[in-house]
Amino acid sequence: MMEQRKPISVAEAIDRVIQHAQLLGEETVNLFESYGRILAQPIIAVHDVPHFDRSPYDGFAIRSVDSVGATGDKRIEFSVVDHIGAGIVSNKILTQNEAVRIMTGAPLPSGADAIVMFEQTIESSDSFTIRKPFDALENVSLQGEDVKEGEEIIEVGSLIHPGTVALLATFGYDKVQVAKQPIVGILSTGTELLDVSEPLAPGKIRNSNGPMIAAQLARMGISCKMFGLSADNLEASLEMVKSAAKETDCLITTGGVSVGDFDFLPAIYERLGAEVLFNKVAMRPGSVTTVAVANGRYLFGLSGNPSACFTGFELFVRPALLKMMGADKIYLPQTTAVLAEDFTKANPFSRFIRAVYDGATIRPAGFNKSNAVSSIARGNALIVLPGGSRGFTVGDKVDVLLLGVEEGTVKWLL
Repeated sequence: MMEQRKPISVAEAIDRVIQHAQLLGEETVNLFESYGRILAQPIIAVHDVPHFDRSPYDGFAIRSVDSVGATGDKRIEFSVVDHIGAGIVSNKILTQNEAVRIMTGAPLPSGADAIVMFEQTIESSDSFTIRKPFDALENVSLQGEDVKEGEEIIEVGSLIHPGTVALLATFGYDKVQVAKQPIVGILSTGTELLDVSEPLAPGKIRNSNGPMIAAQLARMGISCKMFGLSADNLEASLEMVKSAAKETDCLITTGGVSVGDFDFLPAIYERLGAEVLFNKVAMRPGSVTTVAVANGRYLFGLSGNPSACFTGFELFVRPALLKMMGADKIYLPQTTAVLAEDFTKANPFSRFIRAVYDGATIRPAGFNKSNAVSSIARGNALIVLPGGSRGFTVGDKVDVLLLGVEEGTVKWLL
């Protein structure tokens, strides 16, 4: 265990965490349960899409050669010999100036090589006329134009979203091979903590961190085990951490990682023989965030301050869990925005400010001390201000990490 707390950069801290991520294996789930999981096998096209030439519009299937010479002054007439909808195959073979009335998605009848949309015609009861020629394959959706048989469409490690589910269904994947999810436990420490259902008492606060982390995990599609509350007692806390760690792949504790008289987690990690990856990060909030590994299991010691706890989860826990599931995109999406409010506070460490992002501008979400709760609820992003900066003003361009949106590919380097 480290004797002194020497801060390391956020980037180095993330790297140390990620290097210890171990894949958890695979399992098979029903297609309708696959949303939000990570693909453990590539999606391979087992047939062309579409697998026949088809009409992309409602209209008439014709032979393009029969339309040659059509003009506004010399309209060409076609006789309608059949009428088909999607899923129906016409048994007609078109001959000169014959057409089939066809609906979107229906296969082209034999002999047809062009589609005339309804709005391009003047119809009568069993015929229509056109005023322009049509090229071969005009308005035709060709076999294999979307996907070719044998093509790898989605790679291993991809997040399954609704579009992925559509592809899986298209190719008949009623069962899907996905990465196993980590077993995650949450343990909140501190004698001052009350259960959410308990009435307030002098000197006490309700436990908001436990439910918050559970919700952050749920946003990732990961369930968790709640191990309740631990009082500030070394031996009792040690036994609870030891027991919880045996049941999980990743144990997240909140509180007890600072240097106060009742912050026992550093001693607990030492008693467990854990390898401490770091115990101080050059960031605000959450500088006391501590991460250790014991018997191949993660022990994330997040700050007891809600904003610091929230930020520590998003920066360190989230990418570690995604890496354990073999995800190819594990970092928060990154963008830039124009600052809409002054933030003149100096930043000796890298600072992550809960913020509201509207797609162009961004502003702090309100009260922004590490113990703040309200700004977490209002925010949908984090403003990232580099260490060593002396404050920012309205109009400055700042870096932004987006929260609650699809995973990004770029790791934040500070």
